[in-house]
Amino acid sequence: MVETILILSPHTDDGEIGAGGTIAKFIEDGKEVYYVAFSSCEASVPEGFPKETLKLECKKAMNVLGISPKNVTFMNYGVRTFPSYRQKILDDLITIGRKIEPNLVLIPSSSDIHQDHQIIHAEALRAFKKTSSIWGYEHPWNNLTFTTDVFVNLEEKHIQKKINVLKQYKSQDFRTYFNEQYIKALAYTRGAQIDVSFAESFELLRMLVD
Repeated sequence: MVETILILSPHTDDGEIGAGGTIAKFIEDGKEVYYVAFSSCEASVPEGFPKETLKLECKKAMNVLGISPKNVTFMNYGVRTFPSYRQKILDDLITIGRKIEPNLVLIPSSSDIHQDHQIIHAEALRAFKKTSSIWGYEHPWNNLTFTTDVFVNLEEKHIQKKINVLKQYKSQDFRTYFNEQYIKALAYTRGAQIDVSFAESFELLRMLVD
């Protein structure tokens, strides 16, 4: 039974974008959810915002989502530098896994072409392939293809929670994928695939059953 879930977010906001509704449902169901952001993307903060903006916004987002501050970890890798730190990232993931012992790990999908996302995907598979089920979340603007293996049936309240969470990233609201209509449209599309109102879909990378 899945009781402990680990969300691996290469950058602040990636986990919520890919799985915000599902995370909201997990928390509602009483699951223990942990969140790790590997970069606060200080080099990518829009002009006019303090460098720590994304980290502060992420903390607000976690509060709205309902993840306890003690379950949120921020790493300090520079954005677009992850390929240079593969082994260190793997070591970090192994340490995190031993501490948390997650049943389920959510990571970027195998088709995500962002260089940082690719590293988190590859090293997470190495770190958790023997211990945890692993799902890949989708970022359509990064995915050349995406395999919809796992569907999580969501209610409108879960999608609204996801929208409210992403609204905390005021420095990012110019991005198309932060648009409320887009978020609802993708959730509606995934829901239509299984004949429900809303859903999020994941690539199945590993399934361990007790």
